[in-house]
Parts: sequence; structure tokens; C-alpha cells
Amino acid sequence: MLEFNLQHSYPGFDFQTGDVQLPGDGITAVFGPSGCGKTTLIKTLSGLEKAQGWVKLNNQAWQSDKLFLPVHQRRIGMVFQDAALLPHLSVQGNLDYALKRSGFERAQHRAQQDRWIELLNLGNLLNQSVLTLSGGQKQRVGIARALLSNPQILMLDEPMSALDWRTKNELIPLIKDVSKASKLPILLITHSPEEVERLADQVLLLNQGRVEQLESLQQTLSRPDSPLFDEQGAVSVLIGQPGKVSDGLQQIQLGDNTLWVKPLKRANQEPVRIRVLARDVSLALSDPKDLSIVNHMPVKIDELIEQPDHRLLVRLRLDNQQHLFAEITQQSAQRLNLQPGLVIYALIKSVALAE
Repeated sequence: MLEFNLQHSYPGFDFQTGDVQLPGDGITAVFGPSGCGKTTLIKTLSGLEKAQGWVKLNNQAWQSDKLFLPVHQRRIGMVFQDAALLPHLSVQGNLDYALKRSGFERAQHRAQQDRWIELLNLGNLLNQSVLTLSGGQKQRVGIARALLSNPQILMLDEPMSALDWRTKNELIPLIKDVSKASKLPILLITHSPEEVERLADQVLLLNQGRVEQLESLQQTLSRPDSPLFDEQGAVSVLIGQPGKVSDGLQQIQLGDNTLWVKPLKRANQEPVRIRVLARDVSLALSDPKDLSIVNHMPVKIDELIEQPDHRLLVRLRLDNQQHLFAEITQQSAQRLNLQPGLVIYALIKSVALAE
């Protein structure tokens, strides 16, 4: 568990976290607008900048009134936006550099290297100069190097902000794999709502130098005024069980209901996250038969929430108690006579779904 209370100030900016306790595993995303204090948080937690207050990890003090451990003594695996690899070394050289400072017994070096080289798919890159790597390859090497330093926590500072969407889609599942395989707590600094929705277990919301909220991802997504909704509107993240592939679509089981999505890139039977934009959900009073949209699910209306521009956000509940948002016009709601407690059908385009 990472615990802290930090205060820091610059001209025109005051940073105060209050008492914060982050879980000892899983991915905690630190999210907020530009200038909210995300970079200040990671710099002061890591010891790159000295702030007032205290920090401890797993009950080991990093900082107190009488103690300030320098960054190299805090056993943090750091990954930056630009990966910060040593340019004069090959990929293998960067990994060896981390191992020499890891504290692992020499007999463990090969097993540790092989573990992360395989998971992060680095085997064919080991002899390359890091100067020849793509952005996504550099970040994979950066993550492997951080893991080989034998850390107690990983801190990822905007690791995907400079990547194109295709490379980001390749890296996100790998970060999930790293979290599961390492069992380390991961602190992910990001300004991307999609990264939060696809990766986070917990969300720490920062605004104007203050911690506004620390809560689960589902709690953050359940609020109609969630800051994650500022860019693309309301979003739901549904957890489902992958099933068979038929006619180019894959089955995702949500309780007694089935969603059909484009086939997932990786074949496994672990639960997956399905991200659905509220604007891509339509509503019907009965189950339509002659329609190109293949995903029809019975849902119960929990709440109608007024939005600007004569629109409504409709909070819907699935039979397995997960929630789904739909965004419609007030005119549509009046025409359908929508009311809390009414059972209706949610229609979701398969192309609107992304794991």
C-alpha cells in the first residue's frame, strides 16, 4: 500500500494531496486536466522533487519530518513518456543495466530476463540499438527495464501519450499482463479517458493541485458528471466473458445477455472490458426484429438525468446489475414515455464496442 500526504508550491500553484492510501496491487490511474498536478505528484512521490509531508510504501517510510530517501533508494520502476533509454546501449544492454542494480542474485538474472522478454515480446529486438526502435518498442523496453530493476511499485508517466492509436492498442493489453504477472501496484499518470477506462482498477482524480476523489473505476463511471466524460460524453465499461466466434463476430456473455463484437485480438477466456459510448446506445420499448443492429438487451431504467441542449442521460441496469448509459433527446424520452423502473431494450452497434 502506498500512503502519502504531500504539500508543494510553485509561483501561482499550490499542491496539497491530503491523506491518501493507494491499494497494494492493481492499476491506479491518476487523471485530471492539464496543469492539475499530475507531474508534481509523480515527481514528489518518487523523490525527484522534495516536497513537505510524508510518504511510505508497505509501511516503509520514504519521507517524513526526519527522513528523505533519494529516488534510487525507493525501489520504483519508472517509465516516462519518452522511455528515457540509454542511447549508447542496445536493448540487451539497457536490460543488463537494470539487472546489475536490481539486487537479484546473479543466478536469477536469466530467469528474470526471460520472463519479461517473453511477455513483452522483445526477443527479436535484443541486439538492436535503441535508437532504431519505434515508439511502441521503446516503451516495451522501458517497461521491461523497470521490471528488471526489482521494484516494489511501477510508476508510468504518460507512457502512451506520444503513440499512435494502433500502437497504443497493442501496448494496453501488455500493461494489463504486466499488472497481473508482476502483482505490483502500478501508478499510471494519464490525460486520456480511454486509457483510464481500459486499464484502471482505481482512479485518483486531481484538480487544481488537490486530490478530489480516490475511487474504483466503476464508481467514477457511475457519476454523470465524471471528468472522464468531458471529451466524448458518458461512457460505460461492461465486464463480460468471451465466447465463440461466428460469422466474423465474437460472443461476449453479460449474465443472461449476449453482446456480439468484432473478434478480440487475443484468444483467452479471461473476462474483458467492453467500452460503450452513451451516444452509441439507442432505446426501444420492444425488441425490434427487422434491424441491422445485432445487439439488443433488455434493461431497466434506473434514472433519467437532464443534460444541456435538451438531452437526457439514461442510466440503465442489466440483469447482472452492471450499468449502461444511453444518451437521447428529451423529445425521444417524452415520445417513448420513459420512466424509472420501466423495462426496455438497449440497442448497441457492434462497431461501437472496443475491448
